[in-house]
Amino acid sequence: MEKAPSDPERQLQPAPVEPLGHLDAGLEAAASEEAEGAREVGSGGDTMTENNFWLKKIEISISEAEKRTGRNAMNMQETYTAYLIETRSVEHTDGQSVLTDSLWRRYSEFELLRNYLLVYYPHIVVPPLPEKRAEFVWHKLSADNMDPDFVERRRIGLENFLLRVASHPILCRDKIFYLFLTQEGNWKETVNETGFQLKADSRLKALNATFRVKNPDKRFIELKHYSDELQSVIAHLLRVRARVADRLYGVYKVHGNYGRVFSEWSAIEKELGDGLQSAGHHMDVYASSIDDILEDEEHYADQLKEYLFYAEALRAVCRKHELMQYDLEMAAQDLASKKQQCEELATGTVRTFSLKGMTTKLFGQETPEQREARIKVLEEQINEGEQQLKSKNLEGREFVKNAWADIERFKEQKNRDLKEALISYAVMQISMCKKYQDLNSGPRTC
Repeated sequence: MEKAPSDPERQLQPAPVEPLGHLDAGLEAAASEEAEGAREVGSGGDTMTENNFWLKKIEISISEAEKRTGRNAMNMQETYTAYLIETRSVEHTDGQSVLTDSLWRRYSEFELLRNYLLVYYPHIVVPPLPEKRAEFVWHKLSADNMDPDFVERRRIGLENFLLRVASHPILCRDKIFYLFLTQEGNWKETVNETGFQLKADSRLKALNATFRVKNPDKRFIELKHYSDELQSVIAHLLRVRARVADRLYGVYKVHGNYGRVFSEWSAIEKELGDGLQSAGHHMDVYASSIDDILEDEEHYADQLKEYLFYAEALRAVCRKHELMQYDLEMAAQDLASKKQQCEELATGTVRTFSLKGMTTKLFGQETPEQREARIKVLEEQINEGEQQLKSKNLEGREFVKNAWADIERFKEQKNRDLKEALISYAVMQISMCKKYQDLNSGPRTC
């Protein structure tokens, strides 16, 4: 991704709007550990101020997964997987560790938490959840979301999601996230009380903003293109990897057939029986070794998938910016229209066609008192519109500042994680080749 322009506080307003002053000091986007407490949540106005640094003092893990049966919102029986979240204090009191707290959550509750975070923190690249159903898998690996191997991989992914949120300097302070880890009962009700669903932007409005914004920010356009490219490249890499894994699996497993042939052959050969039996065993070991190899590869594939889903999180930030830009432009357009109406009334000249102008021609001119009353109303509306436009400008500049700071944080994280994952994958491949050479140096017969 190309480096973003060095001026993250560039004005967002359309050209006709007068530029505003510098942004007031507010919530810093990168949110250093010394920043203000988190935003108020819920009707009670409680904050996480008293818990600003609690995540530095506890460990979070998902220790196990359990298959359960229950009834859904439609009162229909369903089977689902629940995950045991454990939080343990790393501090000691009088030499004794604080006891571990634990509670069960299902995947849909993780989804609810993330949807809430997306709404209340639109400038943040919110960590993605692991896939709900397996994608880009080699054929031997089950795509069933209740398969034990897949559930285990998703357990690891959900734990990684919690650790990502817990390590984020802003998200870790949120009260809903804190309650997600500590309050098993009535947590959903607490989330719904925040009213986050009402604050969510409609898809229709987002689509409208995408096509009707007149002055889009080139940085966010480039970011959207980057996210599309990131998703495309990783998806292609995962598809290639799945095809290679299928072919490799077939090559290894065919040696299992040779192993059975050699074992049966050894039963009828007197002089070469021991050698044939040893060769058959060697083939069996070689054929079975691919299972562990591909399972290890799947771990690295899951790391790539995380950034495949991060691409959508980047696009979510772009969509929110488009919505804010669209609202800003509509407010500027409405203000310009009202100013023009006020000017026309004051001068008595009409520059554009209007229903009011046609009515005047048909039914006569307004009295001076009526015109003065209309001018007064328009002046009040203009004053309100200017204040609203100023507020939207400030909100927009702060969003851009905060968003780019978090995007820079994400880029550093992405580069570090992918570099580590790809190096580990290369080391694993080297180890696999050495193991292959050792197996091929086994006993020879005939």
